[in-house]
Amino acid sequence: MSRDKLRAILIEAATTAWRPQSTSGELRPHPAWSDLDDAGRLEAYEAARVLRHLEAARDPEGLTSTARAVLARIREGQ
Repeated sequence: MSRDKLRAILIEAATTAWRPQSTSGELRPHPAWSDLDDAGRLEAYEAARVLRHLEAARDPEGLTSTARAVLARIREGQ
């Protein structure tokens, strides 16, 4: 696999809303984030901003998948 292809895969993975959790339930950074250099992290950040904006525009309540995940965790704790 080429370096550019691997970088694109890591950026795509890092832009998802999914995050691993520790055994105590604490959210951790996506593992792909650690494998990216500074330029790759910046590109992933910018791509995630665009994706979250599109998600919110598509959602009837204007929420992103990240916002829904946070709200679900809050509701579980109540």
